[in-house]
Amino acid sequence: MNEFDQELKKRISHIEKILDHYLPKPEGFQKTVLKAMNTTVKAGGKRLRPMLMEETYKMFGGKEKVIEPFMAAIEMIHTYSLIHDDLPALDNDDYRRGQKTCHIVYGEDMAILAGDALLNYAFETASSAFALEDADLPKVAEAIRILARKPGIYGMIGGQAADVELEGTVLSMEQIMFIHHNKTSALIEACMMIGAVLAGASPEDVKAMEECGRKIGLAFQIQDDILDITGQEEVIGKPVGSDEKNQKTTYVSIKGLEQAGKDVERISLEAVEILRTYDTSDGYLTGLAEYLIHRTC
Repeated sequence: MNEFDQELKKRISHIEKILDHYLPKPEGFQKTVLKAMNTTVKAGGKRLRPMLMEETYKMFGGKEKVIEPFMAAIEMIHTYSLIHDDLPALDNDDYRRGQKTCHIVYGEDMAILAGDALLNYAFETASSAFALEDADLPKVAEAIRILARKPGIYGMIGGQAADVELEGTVLSMEQIMFIHHNKTSALIEACMMIGAVLAGASPEDVKAMEECGRKIGLAFQIQDDILDITGQEEVIGKPVGSDEKNQKTTYVSIKGLEQAGKDVERISLEAVEILRTYDTSDGYLTGLAEYLIHRTC
């Protein structure tokens, strides 16, 4: 295991402890939905979104606990989107991260409720930052505004809606880019913007992080499209070929594997160039962005 992988493992463990702290206890008459929430959040994953958020926060000088409820909240939002994405009405996937999906384990009805619950509980968790002693209330309010907008109709949900409605049709590159920029990039933008805002970064620097997150998200999604063709199910933890099965036009199906790979490299370099302006200490955030984009699983 190389030095970066060792650091990644430490940070994942740190984030897991934060999630354990903020996830609700599965008890009471609603314990089934609470168990579905908890087990799906804890079903694995590299915790890259909360990690991006925390590393951006630290890069801009943040040192307080106020970032932690937002880290938990973004992972809850990400997990709710995966639960709903896997449902029979959408992608109809039986496996996620190498494990059976929420609707297979708990039923479609409980999976819908678990996704709804995670979205609501994410904002309950983020708003708990107002009560922290080290909280700068205007910064927390701005962070919650970003958390509300980026996953919503002008971000992730907007991209998901376009993706669902246009499924089975021949898409233009403009439509593909809209879906990728919103469905995937918006949540990564939120992570980096929230980290910057809570650390007291200037509006110009927050805007730079938004642009960086946009590029990371786009490269990430193109790589995801590539892995859907070239990946191995036992490695990536979900079925391959689902895009073709669902008759989806993708970046790769339009541009081809070779050009898509070149575009990942180009967009990645653009994101890294932005980060290098700020990431002047240990360079971990830059390495994390590169890892995220060029992952093989």
